This record gives sequence, structure tokens and C-alpha cells, in this order.
Amino acid sequence: MARKFLYFVALCIIVVIAGAFLLARFPNELTRLAMVPSSDFAPVAPLEANAYQDPALWYSRPGIGTSDPSRWQPAFAAGSDPAPTPTPPAERFAVFFVHPTSYLNRSNWNAPLANGGDPEAERVARIYLRGMASPFNAASEIWAPRYRQATMGAFLTDAPEGKQAVDAAYADVREAYRYFLSSVDPALPIVLAGHSQGALHLKRLLAEEVQGSPAAARLAAAYIIGWPVSVEHDLPVIGFPPCAVPAQTGCIISWSSFAEPADPALVLEAYGSAPALDGDKPGRSAMLCTNPLTGMVGGAAPASANLGTLVPEDSMEKGELVPGLVPARCDARGLLLIGAPPEMGSYVLPGNNYHVYDLPLFWANTKADVTRRIAAWQKQP
Repeated sequence: MARKFLYFVALCIIVVIAGAFLLARFPNELTRLAMVPSSDFAPVAPLEANAYQDPALWYSRPGIGTSDPSRWQPAFAAGSDPAPTPTPPAERFAVFFVHPTSYLNRSNWNAPLANGGDPEAERVARIYLRGMASPFNAASEIWAPRYRQATMGAFLTDAPEGKQAVDAAYADVREAYRYFLSSVDPALPIVLAGHSQGALHLKRLLAEEVQGSPAAARLAAAYIIGWPVSVEHDLPVIGFPPCAVPAQTGCIISWSSFAEPADPALVLEAYGSAPALDGDKPGRSAMLCTNPLTGMVGGAAPASANLGTLVPEDSMEKGELVPGLVPARCDARGLLLIGAPPEMGSYVLPGNNYHVYDLPLFWANTKADVTRRIAAWQKQP
């Protein structure tokens, strides 16, 4: 019996070693195998007209009350000495926020909405909103839609099903945006914000729905975080300039965070080979990098300029603000470098990629930034 047990242990060790070797040798192939749906793409029927009138299709919107995840307000860590932050604007403004990918299931190309959706995807989406939409909670209105997001595997394949899934998700976001516009006071300034998949949809939304529309004049800023924006191939199509100074309005803000030493090879490869909004592949063209500590394109700022990083508990459901934790520096490629790896939790990606923490790293500065841009918009004729 003891010998059989030892044989079993030895076999487990061999399997673990072999698995580690295969993951190191073929990381992309194995990730695709684990995440990309093997089923055919099932066409996603358009939502019914005015579907977003239903409050159940929103995580955040006026009237939801204390269950609204975007309205969470973290506290500063005990013993910290937070710097004064700008007073929130007296005037009202509205935010449309698109959450990142929370659906990892490979049984479908798009997340379901009916019957409450996928429970785990819904739970994670709410956690993301607590950490990523809450920097915008000075707004009088925050609207964050549920949508039939593309599953994670849709972004790991060149198969046409991946693009079909992303297009279906975008169609929902577009409908939610249209309902948002029809519901908000037309005199209010608006802010568009999103992370990762949400930022990808916002890029297209800005190009196809916002520019050239009456809403363009109301845009205080668009925060396209955690998804590359090509200066050469995306910005001209989007139709709005990058935010060059802290009080500029009607402009684009974007960054992708890496600690040092950074190894962004996988990200740069994907960025360079995927078509941009103009249809061309960006190659090695620079990405837009807004320094969230200065509100300007490029440059560097010390950790002392960081008004507060939202450091989460490992569950990501709670956290506290810590001032002065990380610096920020844009490099020539358009990556945002944050110095030595800070302790943020278990979700740092390979290559010191702090993608999951893009907004929490600069939580208080983002809140101050949007406050400043709204104030500047209000002063315009």
C-alpha cells in the first residue's frame, strides 16, 4: 500500500512538472485551449427597442441607491497623510462607464443577460465597478450598463467568432449609451470611461456615435484605460485630441500600467498585429500615454504626486487609499511605468503587467482629474 502511494505521489510530481514545462513552453497555445470557446458562434439577436429602460440592465444608474457599486467610497489608510484634493464641482455631470471583461466561461462567446446572467461574471463585474468606476463618484449621475460582453477567449483567437462576439458586445454598449443620452439632462457635461474590453468599446463609440454629434460639445473627457490607443491609427478616427494639459476638455485620456522591469512583449505583439480603428495594424507606432499624476501626455512624476492608490484586499471587494505609493513615467512606446512592483494583490499579469490595477493605482488622482476637467468645462462660454 505504501509503495502504491509513493508511485501515486511520483506520478503527481511528474504531471505537475510536465504541466509547468508545457505552460512555460506553450503559454499562448495552452491559454487559448483553456479560454477560447470550441463551439460555433451563435448569432446574438439585437436587444429590443428601449431595452435599457429596464433598471435590471444597469449596475449603476440614478435611483439604485446603496446597492450601486460605483458609489463606493474607500477610506484612507490609518496613519496616512492625504494631500488636499479639489472640491467637487457644484454643478452636476453624468458618467457613462463600461466595465471590463468579467465573463471567463468558454461555453459561450458572449455572456448571457437573461435570468440574472452568469453569477460569477456578475459578481466580478460589481467588484470591478467598486474599484474602477468609484473614482468618478463625484458625478451626480453614474450609468454603468450590463451588456453581453465577449468572453475572455474571444480576445485570444484570430477566428472570426472572436470578432463577432466583440461586435455583439459593442452593439449592446451602443444601445446603452443611446439610452443614457436620452435620459440625461441635455445641458449636463458628460464623461465617458471604461477599462479593458469596456475601453475598446468606448474607442469605437467615440468614433461612430460621439464625434460629429451634439453630445461632442458636452464631452468633458473620455477615459480609455487599459486598452491601447494608437496615436497614429486610432486618434484621427476617434476625432478627439489627447488631453495635453490638466484643464483641457473634450479630450482623450489613456494609459496601461507596468511595474519595472517590464516585459510587455505579449501586449506589444497583440497591439501591433491587431487592426486599429483605421483598419491598419499599428505595428510599432506609439500608444497614447497620459500620465495620471499630471493629467498630461507623457512625462514623469514622483510617487509624492500620487494622491492615493486604492490598495485592495485579495478578494478585491474592499480596500483603502494609500498616498505616495507609486510614481508614473511614460516611456517611448507609450507604456506607463510605475517603478518597483507595489504589493497590490494576486492579479498581477506576467511581465509585471498591472492591467487589473490600472485605475486603482491612481484612484485619487483620477477623481481629482475628472473634477478639474468638469470645472474647466463649466467655465467655458
